[in-house]
Amino acid sequence: MMRIAWALPAILSGSLATAQESPIIQDGEYNFLRAQFGEQWDAQDDEVDARLEEIREANGGKPPNIVYILIDDVSFGLLGNRTLNYVTGISTPRINEFAEEGMSLMRMYTEPSCTPTRTAMLTGRHPVRAGVEEVKVALVGEGLAEEEVTIAEILKDVGYNTAHVGKWHQGDIEQSFPHNQGFDWAAFPTHQQVQLSLMTREAMEANNMVSLDPSAATNPFAIDQRFKPYGLVTGLEAEAGGMAREVHMKAGEVWTQAKYHEMNVRYQDQTLEKLNELAAKDEPFFLQYWPLYPLNFVYDQEQQTSRNGGYMAEKLEFLDGWLGEVFDEIDKLGIAENTVVALMADNGIFNYYTPAQSGFMELIYRGGKTQHLEGGVRTDAFIRWPGAIEAGSAAGDIFHVSDLFTTFARLAGATDFIPRDRVIDGIDQTALLLEGEGNGRRDYVYVYEGPVLRSVVKQDYKMHLPPPGLPGAAADVYNVVRDPREEHPQIGMALWSGASFQDMIKRHMITIKKHPHLPLGTDVPYSGIENLRPESQLAREVFDSWQ
Repeated sequence: MMRIAWALPAILSGSLATAQESPIIQDGEYNFLRAQFGEQWDAQDDEVDARLEEIREANGGKPPNIVYILIDDVSFGLLGNRTLNYVTGISTPRINEFAEEGMSLMRMYTEPSCTPTRTAMLTGRHPVRAGVEEVKVALVGEGLAEEEVTIAEILKDVGYNTAHVGKWHQGDIEQSFPHNQGFDWAAFPTHQQVQLSLMTREAMEANNMVSLDPSAATNPFAIDQRFKPYGLVTGLEAEAGGMAREVHMKAGEVWTQAKYHEMNVRYQDQTLEKLNELAAKDEPFFLQYWPLYPLNFVYDQEQQTSRNGGYMAEKLEFLDGWLGEVFDEIDKLGIAENTVVALMADNGIFNYYTPAQSGFMELIYRGGKTQHLEGGVRTDAFIRWPGAIEAGSAAGDIFHVSDLFTTFARLAGATDFIPRDRVIDGIDQTALLLEGEGNGRRDYVYVYEGPVLRSVVKQDYKMHLPPPGLPGAAADVYNVVRDPREEHPQIGMALWSGASFQDMIKRHMITIKKHPHLPLGTDVPYSGIENLRPESQLAREVFDSWQ
C-alpha cells in the first residue's frame, strides 16, 4: 500500500497522465546486446526488483532521496585518490572519504563539454538528439526545449520534491530554465563561468581574458559598439509556475570576481538550506547541486592553501571542504541510509589554460574539454547508498552519464514515466549498483563533438572515425587499456574491428533515421525574467532586432 501511496501524486499531477506499458525506445546497439542477453537480464531484473522492494520496506515504504553533485571540468584521477593527491599537490580528503563509502565508477563517460553532458544527464539522451550541440557563452535565444522530459519531471510524477542549485547552462530562454523543466525551486546563473569568472577586469589583469574590459584597449577605428558582450544577466532564482528574478545585481552594476565568489558562497549556503527543508518533508526529494567552483581564473585568496597553488587547484580544495559540509549535513539529518548521493565531473579539464596557471593537468588520459579523446570524456564518478551499494567497491563496467537518468528513474519507481516517443540512450544500470562489478549492461559509447560523431568505444577498443571515403580498416583504432593516451593506433586491431565498428555506426544511424533528432528550443533571450536591468533589456532588444 505504501508504494501505491507514493505513486498517487504522479497520477494526479497529469504531467504524464498514465504510466506507459510500451517498451522504451533505445539505440540499435543496446538492442543488439539485448538480443544476446535479454532473458538473462530479465531474470536478474526480477531479483533487482525484489531487492529494491526490500530496501523500500526497510525505509517505511519510501523510495530513496537522490542528491546529484556535478563538478565542472576536472580530469579523471584528480578526485577521490589519495595517491594522486600527493602527486598533483591537490588535497581532496572529503571527496576521497566519500569515494570509499560507496562505488567508484571507473569507466564513466560523459560528453566533451558541460552543456551537452548536463543535457545527457537531464534527458537520458545524447544531446544531439535534443538539438544541443555545443557550449554557448552569451545571448543566443536558444535552450533545452520544453518538449524534452527531464529526470526532475519524471521524479515529480512519482511524488518527489525537486530543487536545483548552481550551474545550469541549458539556455537563456524561459522554457529552458530549471523551474520550467521539473524543478520546484531553483537558484542558477543564466550563463556560465566564461561570463562569471572570465569576463571580468580581474581576469583581464591576470592575462586570461584579453581585450574585453574597456580599460584594456581603446580602438578609435571600432565602429560597431555592440560587438563585445554587454548587459548579460547573472544569477536567477525562481519557483515552478512563476517568473525568474535576477538577484544581487543593481542597474549599471559591473560584475566582478568578488561577486563571483559571493555567488559561489550563496549556492553552497542555499544547498544546505534546501537539504534541510526537503529532508523535513514526508515526501522523497531530488536535489541537484552543480557548483561553479573549481572553475576560476584568478588568484583571489590572500593565502594559497594547496601545495599545487594553481588557481583552479585552490578552488578544488575549497570545494572539497564545502562538499564535506553537504555530506555531514546528510548524516546529521539522519537520512543517509535512504539517500543516494552521486558525485562526478562533467568533462575533462579546460586545457586551454595550462597546468602552470590552473594547476589542473591531464594525468593518465590525453585531452580535455571539447575533445572526444578519453581525457575529454572520462571523469571520476562515485555513488553512495549505504546498505544498498557496497562500500569501498569499484566497477570497471562502462557507464555513460545518460545512464543516470534511467537508473535514477528505476530507483525511484518511476520507469513507467520515461517517454516512449523518442530514443532514450540511458541504460538502466541498477543491477550494476546493487550486484556489483560485472553486472553492467553497456559495453559501448558513441562520442560526439557537437553534431559530429567523432569516435566509438566498444569494450577496450576505440575507433576514431576516419575522414569520408576512407574504409574502417584505415581508421585509427586504439586499445584504451594498453594505450590510454590514444597515441599508438594499431592497424592489426583496425583490420579485425573495422567492420564491427562500421556495423555499430550503421545501427546507430538506422535508429536516428527512424527517430529523427528533435529541434533545440528557441525564443527571445531572457524571456520569463521579471526584473531585467535596463542594460539587459537593451541587449535583448538589440539581439532581437536582427533576428
